[in-house]
Amino acid sequence: MARLGLGENWQCVFANDFDETKASAYRENFNSSEELHVSDIADILPSDLPGRVDLAWASFPCQDLSLAGMGRGLKGERSGTFWKFWELMRGLGKSRRAPRIIVLENVYGAVTSHKGKDFAIICEALAQEGFTYAPMVIDAEYFLPQSRPRLFIVAFNHETHPPKGFIMDKPASPWHPDAFSMAYDRLSAEGREKWLWLHLPMPIRRKVNISDLIEEFPKDVKWHTSAETTRLLAMMTPINKLKVNSASKMGQRVIGAIYRRTRLGQQRAEVRFDDIAGCLRTPAGGSSRQIILFVDGKKIRSRLLSAREAARLMGIPEHYQLPRRYNDAYRLAGDGVAVPVVSWLAKCLIEPSLAGKVSEEAA
Repeated sequence: MARLGLGENWQCVFANDFDETKASAYRENFNSSEELHVSDIADILPSDLPGRVDLAWASFPCQDLSLAGMGRGLKGERSGTFWKFWELMRGLGKSRRAPRIIVLENVYGAVTSHKGKDFAIICEALAQEGFTYAPMVIDAEYFLPQSRPRLFIVAFNHETHPPKGFIMDKPASPWHPDAFSMAYDRLSAEGREKWLWLHLPMPIRRKVNISDLIEEFPKDVKWHTSAETTRLLAMMTPINKLKVNSASKMGQRVIGAIYRRTRLGQQRAEVRFDDIAGCLRTPAGGSSRQIILFVDGKKIRSRLLSAREAARLMGIPEHYQLPRRYNDAYRLAGDGVAVPVVSWLAKCLIEPSLAGKVSEEAA
């Protein structure tokens, strides 16, 4: 999905994942896939990486940094794969092949994990290798009808610099939440010196709402029975039931998004009717799949979000071939990075930063 966002002007020379299902989807959608290496990143050596590249992108596993990660952080087996990636980057640096730009992407929980300690450790690792770096939180909600705040750290080597007009001397909303201070206050003098406060131009506000992406007759999910919908409504707190009652009085069809969560030992259904979906999560590891609620007067229907609808909420184009099994397709979307966020970062920051060191034609 990072490759989709970068677009056809970029050439991918190396891609890695250890999940065969996602690898199969990659092969099906990108004709020549010789650059794809399906293996544990721990088995990859710097010598396996070809030449020198403009960009290395790492969306490393988030489970140990999320609220559901049991506090393992960067010491966890999954999110700890960051260190395997970083060993590769250090190896490239030793052979004078360090990427000009590195992008790290993860969940918002990476900002607050261990009260900012894990975030600060990543920042120090970048600084020690001579990279300046710009942490930002970007919400896909600016581009898509999905609430999906994510941490992006864009790091620049010594010969690559962001546009000067973007560099500020203090945090700027909405890119730098107050929670950044937990990591910033932990940094060494070098770590703070390498930290860049970048104030990027606001993206053009999206015009698409969740109702524009939802199908009446999805192919891979069925409508709940009336009994199932009734049970779902019974799981709501009075506040959430009031939301449904208000929607039923609007005189038109209203579409809401529901997640089932465990609160104080009880499973609850929480609904939102603000024209956006909740953050997509993978159905693995105990996370619930998102449910769509159709309210049309007194008629209320519910069903799971379809795989194609999940893909649309991530900005994946219609022609993209999804895995055939529902759970595989939903997991591919839920694990991914929102495509238009990548496109915006590339056009707004990455490509202009690289343009200072490449030919006008290449830029």
